[in-house]
Amino acid sequence: MNEPMHVVACAHGTDDQDGQRAVDRLRAEVADLSRRRGIDVRIHEAYVDVQGPRLDDVLASLPVGEPAVVLPLLLSTGHHTQVDIRRAADSRPGTLAAAPIGPDRRLAVALAERLARAGLDDGDRVVLASAGTRVARGIEEVVQLAAWLGEEIGRPVTAAFGTAAEPNVRDAVRDARAQGGRRVILASYLLAPGFFHAMLARAGADVVTGPLLPSGLVAECAVDRLAEVLHPASHDGS
Repeated sequence: MNEPMHVVACAHGTDDQDGQRAVDRLRAEVADLSRRRGIDVRIHEAYVDVQGPRLDDVLASLPVGEPAVVLPLLLSTGHHTQVDIRRAADSRPGTLAAAPIGPDRRLAVALAERLARAGLDDGDRVVLASAGTRVARGIEEVVQLAAWLGEEIGRPVTAAFGTAAEPNVRDAVRDARAQGGRRVILASYLLAPGFFHAMLARAGADVVTGPLLPSGLVAECAVDRLAEVLHPASHDGS
């Protein structure tokens, strides 16, 4: 009988207790959905910042010779995926790194649901607010997600960033307001409550949607990323 696959579900980390609980629930959903899809997993908790246990320590604690996958509970490509997670995975033989959760069209669907709950009106302007990255690919992924969200809600959506990239969220809100309309709504492209989500409340928008979690769609996307790295031949688009 084969042993379960070690899956290190690695999040950014936050001091916010609601955010911690949301990510813990996501790990549980990933474990449950993986098993229902026939992927036998043993989920391990890890973080790249703020919280412990740290990713390097968790990987070092795994049994020697047993394969593992680092599954980023992160929405976009960035320093943490390209440097921290990649370096940690490369340091342990038999360890793979999956792609981040996004971009994925289903995340745009989840964001559209959040906007509907916020009472999105025909006269509202929408800005998609991401944490931000200096990595070009990560910026492009957020822009792609904004385009998908625009298709879902039937209007243009501006991509904006909390840090590192332009436009920053406050400037994007200001520019959206200058274009007229009833309200400016920030669609929070963040997984859970924490530092960046709290920052959105100070950006000058009329409404800020809740973060993506809880949402079963996020767990579905994460499990797909896990399946893609375990069975790449069946997910190569051919």
